[in-house]
Amino acid sequence: MTADHNVPNITLTSGAATVQIPQLGYGVWQVEDDQATPAVAEALRAGYRSVDTARIYGNEAGVGRALAESDLPAQDVFLTTKVWNDDQGFEETVAAFEASQDRLGRPIDLYLIHWPAPANGKFVDTYRAMMQLRDEGKVRAIGVCNFNVEHLEELHDAVGEYPAINQVELHPNFQQKKLREFHDAHGIVTEAWSPLGQGGEILNDTVITDIASQYGKTPAQVILRWHLQSGNVVIPKSVTPARIAENFDVFDFELSDLAMQAIGSLDNGTRLGPDPAEFNG
Repeated sequence: MTADHNVPNITLTSGAATVQIPQLGYGVWQVEDDQATPAVAEALRAGYRSVDTARIYGNEAGVGRALAESDLPAQDVFLTTKVWNDDQGFEETVAAFEASQDRLGRPIDLYLIHWPAPANGKFVDTYRAMMQLRDEGKVRAIGVCNFNVEHLEELHDAVGEYPAINQVELHPNFQQKKLREFHDAHGIVTEAWSPLGQGGEILNDTVITDIASQYGKTPAQVILRWHLQSGNVVIPKSVTPARIAENFDVFDFELSDLAMQAIGSLDNGTRLGPDPAEFNG
């Protein structure tokens, strides 16, 4: 049995369709295009079967090269990319999607709005374009990133559906509990970016390091396990082969309720990225 068989799938409900996304995927934010090819290849070797990129990352072509060079069938690797703020709008989004697909060189499974960019006033038209792409069979599922509750409600009021997934900043210091409750109430899957925080501060928290010592795991593995047991889809990023493998090795242990509660107590509302209500890119 290969390692990827251990990864649970999460069901995305997108329009009339249901699609399975691996709960643990590989993210390539801040990975240069030429570095993305060997990094994604290494992730696939480690067992990852989901890759998350975006037009603004500038590495779709590098990701596409790794997928093309892999001996895995395209349907075995779940591929996500995103429309950037300056490509929002109906016709612009269709063109951006086609350009991303050309760079990636294979069909896209999940297409996301990267930020609501509310001052631009285009995310509803952008989503309508994505609905058309989905209904035409060009993409399997659609969703959003960084949407607050008010953005999700505005979108639903306009188009009559909620996105399949909302990819948001989420880590032990910023747990987005109210947003996750809203997701759960409306069938929206929660996906975490920067799941380990940034700069190592969370990794060095004594609550995390004590739990890691107790389980014989690394702090990063403990945090990723917390995400998985919380029901989040998670996409850690690393370009170091040993760390790529380490981040994947989180399916042979389970955190106790006490450990989960201890990590839950670390939520202090510290956001690392911009506020989606204000960021317009």
